[in-house]
Amino acid sequence: MNNEISVLIIDDEKLARDIVKKYLQQNEKVKLLGECTNGFEGIKSINELKPDLIFLDIQMPKITGFEMLELLDEKPQIIFTTAFDQFAIKAFEVNATDYLLKPFSLERFNDALNKAIDRILRNDKEKIDYENLISKVNETPNSLNRIVVKTNQKIVIIPIEKIFYLEAQDDYVMIHSELGNHLKQQRMKFYEEHLNVNEFIRVHRSYIVNINEVKQVELFEKESYKVTLKNGEKIPVSKTGYSRLKELMK
Repeated sequence: MNNEISVLIIDDEKLARDIVKKYLQQNEKVKLLGECTNGFEGIKSINELKPDLIFLDIQMPKITGFEMLELLDEKPQIIFTTAFDQFAIKAFEVNATDYLLKPFSLERFNDALNKAIDRILRNDKEKIDYENLISKVNETPNSLNRIVVKTNQKIVIIPIEKIFYLEAQDDYVMIHSELGNHLKQQRMKFYEEHLNVNEFIRVHRSYIVNINEVKQVELFEKESYKVTLKNGEKIPVSKTGYSRLKELMK
């Protein structure tokens, strides 16, 4: 590669984008490829332009910066930009290239930029632990209110209340919802820990159901039960899962 670093800015605030552009213009080693105002544009531009480095806002409408990262096949080096220090700290803890807490100075910007340039020129393959990052961001119990999935070239945002149930499939989870069935690379344990425990319950090692979608629970065979959902689907229930259901439905 040549020594010119290609850069993309992804931020919904024009003022924030303008500041990054202004600071970038003072560095001859970088080439600005463009700017995006939301995560959807960001994914499209990253896949098309393949920048070496992105400046990524975390809190954006439609999808957040973290949710956007989950949907990327190939991830460039990233400098997070955010007005919320709790996100910045979490990003830093998982070895992000760097983060900038808004408002940031030119000196602090250059520190982050030079760190990224050095890492890119050294072809540093150390990657952000995204799974750990997402887990840290959502470390508060019951914190999930939507799940973002990528299916072929489409991005689907599934509100939690639209979900019927989740089904474990090796290292993936199939999300069955009013919006269809979508496969997500994630562990069931993550959803067990982050979905609202008053609405979602793990009834089987392979299934978590939305309690609001349960029509009835019936004995299937000795110490084995089945849940019938309002849409007619039947879900196996373990002995432990049945105990949880009984406790929740008291």
